[in-house]
Amino acid sequence: MIIHEILIIDIEVYVRENREIPRGHHYLIMVDRQKYKVEQECLTGREILKLAGKTPPDRFQLNQRYKGGKVVRIGYDQEVSFIEPCVEKFMTIPLDQTEGEQ
Repeated sequence: MIIHEILIIDIEVYVRENREIPRGHHYLIMVDRQKYKVEQECLTGREILKLAGKTPPDRFQLNQRYKGGKVVRIGYDQEVSFIEPCVEKFMTIPLDQTEGEQ
């Protein structure tokens, strides 16, 4: 009988140490200097905002920071992979009333 051990992988630490992030585990992701445990390898931008208590999510912008300082805006329905190399953390920015509306 093979028992698969579930580990909690701290994404920020693995990226800083240049370690490959393994599949099939739970992950600690950093959003605005707060860590959150997730059980999936991917979440949408909207799901990450809700996890961080940013409600309603359409009043916030989500940015993904990569090792080296590159920052990319994440769409609400865009899937984010936590096992993608060099993903360091996430940051939110409150939108004023007009920026979030379309």
